[in-house]
Amino acid sequence: MTRWLAPGRVNLIGEHTDYNDGFVLPLALSYGCVATVASARAGWRAVSAQQPETVVVEPSGVAAAPPVPDWASYVLGAAWLLTDRGIDVPALSIEVDSTVPVGAGLSSSAALVCSVVRALDDHLGLELSADALLALSREVENDVVGAPTGGMDQLVSLRGVAGHAMFCDMRDLTSRAVPFVPAEAGLVLVVIDTHAPHRHSEGDYGARRRGCEEAARRLGVRAMRDVQDLDGALARLDEEELVRYVRHVVSENARVLATVDLLDSGAIADIGPLLTASHASMRDDFQITVPEVDATVDTLLQLGALGARMTGGGFGGCVIGLLPDHATTGVLERYPDAFVATAEQGARHLDG
Repeated sequence: MTRWLAPGRVNLIGEHTDYNDGFVLPLALSYGCVATVASARAGWRAVSAQQPETVVVEPSGVAAAPPVPDWASYVLGAAWLLTDRGIDVPALSIEVDSTVPVGAGLSSSAALVCSVVRALDDHLGLELSADALLALSREVENDVVGAPTGGMDQLVSLRGVAGHAMFCDMRDLTSRAVPFVPAEAGLVLVVIDTHAPHRHSEGDYGARRRGCEEAARRLGVRAMRDVQDLDGALARLDEEELVRYVRHVVSENARVLATVDLLDSGAIADIGPLLTASHASMRDDFQITVPEVDATVDTLLQLGALGARMTGGGFGGCVIGLLPDHATTGVLERYPDAFVATAEQGARHLDG
């Protein structure tokens, strides 16, 4: 038997830049999913502490996989993909138990998938490389489940470093740990679940991704990350929707880079305006916020936040705020289920 924990994540800044070959700055959370893989007598058995039913299927590849509940596809997806690659995946039991809030934009799905991938790799003795683990985790969500995620969630869940945000280049999938310990500057990062429905894998997310790809095609660049002259690029587009998408992605990449520079120099308090500007761009240009989210950002700023923004794919989910320590009590009184986020380690083996 082997047990692995993989964390959820909160994205400090850099939204919808990942699938545009851009830059993101997430950090791993203390909330996570534990996957326990053990040998079984027959079949593949998927069990979730958060679901009432147990799912048992015969070993197969993806094409021959039987219909299962959505949650079970996340659990069994890696086994199907490994089988397609000629790896003998014997009878086994996969049990998962997650503390990551579902539907809040904190990557509960990536935590689940990454914990299973690490536990399977360990149990089967595959010794997959870091790149292969990331690729397999992404393929479960993209190719098996069909969620159009860009890879950031899996990367930080696998590679997070305690006390650091992860500056990720989503073109070459490299990452660098950037110091992020707000408490050292008398600050806290709070996360508030607005409880607005978070429809991450539905059509709105996919429509934004397709729009960005179309804009890149019209501009003759590989991806939006390659746009150097924003004003010139916008002048070449005559469709208002594409203009907004390009303006958000290009300016968001610039905000990520500026945030990293400030954190590297120890000026953590100065990132506040960049967080707020990111939210305005998501609200006005990318149009992925909802009234509950906008109202929460406004309230945080009124309560003394240095900066606040929605985090995650949009259309609901969580808001983050960077607060002076003295303002935390008022925020927690206003939002009792809010929590203070600290940067934690990525996927790790658990004893027992």
